[in-house]
Amino acid sequence: MNLKPTGQSSMCKSLLRLKVAACQLMTTEDIEFSKNRVISFMEIAATQRVDLLLFPEATLSGYSNRAEFWATADPQAFLAAERDIAAACKRLKLAAVVGSAFQGSGGWINGLAVFEKDGRLIGRYGKTFLGGDSWCTNFAARIPLMEVAGANVCFLICRDVRYPELARLPAAMGAEICLISSCESGLLAERKMNAYRAMAIARAFENGIYVVKANTPADPDNLRRHGSSHGKSVIVSPEGEVLQEAGYFEECIISEEIRLGAAHGHTAKRTLIEKTVLNEWYREGLNHVERIAADEPDGLH
Repeated sequence: MNLKPTGQSSMCKSLLRLKVAACQLMTTEDIEFSKNRVISFMEIAATQRVDLLLFPEATLSGYSNRAEFWATADPQAFLAAERDIAAACKRLKLAAVVGSAFQGSGGWINGLAVFEKDGRLIGRYGKTFLGGDSWCTNFAARIPLMEVAGANVCFLICRDVRYPELARLPAAMGAEICLISSCESGLLAERKMNAYRAMAIARAFENGIYVVKANTPADPDNLRRHGSSHGKSVIVSPEGEVLQEAGYFEECIISEEIRLGAAHGHTAKRTLIEKTVLNEWYREGLNHVERIAADEPDGLH
């Protein structure tokens, strides 16, 4: 179990500023169309000098739960789209995290592809806890803690946000930002709206790290549209302050310049220091976290 911090020294990190952003947009099952939309929003983000841009869950395929789509879906189509996104990252000098399905040993994984500013695919994360995802299987690999755009980053996809340990363990090992990529329930599920917002805030405050959440918007012309959600993408400070928040319907980029030194992670790290009844349990949990440094080629793929 290695608790040594990755990347730059703590003194350098305390001074480092990073512009993070969440892109709230609607995509479809047409992978080529969706990829082009992703790149167009990346170009907008680059003009805003964003360093790290997060997209919603299942960006490249919309959020499709149709068995017919996945029965004929071609893994090569996702990989081809990722290559174009990687080239855009290199051209724009922008790190991006994009919802992209990939094949695991048990079938399709609802995942995220993580690209560094130089265009390298440095790793993947797959949804750990499935909700209504009948088309995919649980991600069984270790929890990745990646160095992206100079920051230590962990990941959640949609329902994962209900399981705090997926953020707590990486935060205890030095994660500074938790990226939440989602396509949650639509606006007609009013009873869930407060909880969705609260969980993103809680993951930030309870760990002392930043949270950036990108969710799919609602469709004002069809609140029941397949693959839509309720928007409200958000950026939250380590103190639980909402720094930026999108509306319900808009397709937009929300961004914030953050200071990594403010991501102290005190609460998460206390679980490893204080001799509580949970101390050894948390320490054992760290064995399920895998560090992926910025200079490691291609990460998990």
